[in-house]
Amino acid sequence: MNIEMIRAAAERLKGHARRTPLLSSPFLDEIAGRRVWVKPECLQHTGSFKFRGAWSAVSALPEDARARGVIAYSSGNHAQGVALAAASHGASAVIVMPRDAPQVKIENTRALGAEVVLYDRAAAEDRDAIGREIADARGLTLIKPFDEPQVIAGQGTTGLEIAAQAAEVGVSQADVIVCCGGGGFSSGIALALEADAPGLRMRPAEPEGFDDVARSLRSGKIERNARVSGSLCDAIISPQPGDITFPILKRLAGPGLVVTETEALRAVAQAFSRLKVVAEPGGAVALAAALFHGDQIEGEDVIVTISGGNVDPDVFQQALSLGDEAVPQGDAA
Repeated sequence: MNIEMIRAAAERLKGHARRTPLLSSPFLDEIAGRRVWVKPECLQHTGSFKFRGAWSAVSALPEDARARGVIAYSSGNHAQGVALAAASHGASAVIVMPRDAPQVKIENTRALGAEVVLYDRAAAEDRDAIGREIADARGLTLIKPFDEPQVIAGQGTTGLEIAAQAAEVGVSQADVIVCCGGGGFSSGIALALEADAPGLRMRPAEPEGFDDVARSLRSGKIERNARVSGSLCDAIISPQPGDITFPILKRLAGPGLVVTETEALRAVAQAFSRLKVVAEPGGAVALAAALFHGDQIEGEDVIVTISGGNVDPDVFQQALSLGDEAVPQGDAA
């Protein structure tokens, strides 16, 4: 896994992925106590950064493998990315999804032409085993959600864009906070920043109770979450860091940041109010870290990703209903 793979993925993504902007708001700056730059990958195709990795992986397959079809497992964002990338390449896709995934993600994955196979993660059904069984029976190629070099390469193209956009606004030193599950997005961005913007340091952000990457970085070895479900931040919940992603994170990442569900919801409300951007809770944890954990961040600037915007309407309404509570007392303008 290296920068050359990320640059090659960027070439294959040209004309297919969106170059999402770098947004800012004086209101967010005031809450955070520093300049906040927001990379809204919720504006990417299928509503998340996952499209980048999916297109990278599908486009890199040999033609005969694409013709047989692909399979993936996902709580929703990787599912939709693979479904669209496969359909765009004329390939079939099977997606293994948890029954408790947001309904909007299940419906969208089906609408993009994929066959959806549901499993019960709360009952400890093994999605890996389900995926392998179907893949072996049908001759499908498995596209893993994060621990796959071509997927990491695709996600890393976000980091190439961040490096270029930060230079455009004169930011050469800053933490880049990235919403983190298994580490594909964060490790890809870290590799891109190492090459193109060494003054920018990637730091993973996770929801409380599912902070396996932060704990792994502290201990120096892969740590596993006690639970695998039960969070509004479902989009970035994985059992543990990947075997490929963790060594990259161990070498390049700064300390992890951990936020509560309420803070994630508050960040969803702020993204909508201040940037007119729709984020899902898991996609807003990096913004939550910048807004509400500024004491753990140094420097005049911070860059954050909003990794996805595929939020169920009732959860979005829950976030917006926080109203003035979305800004800590004394910080509201």
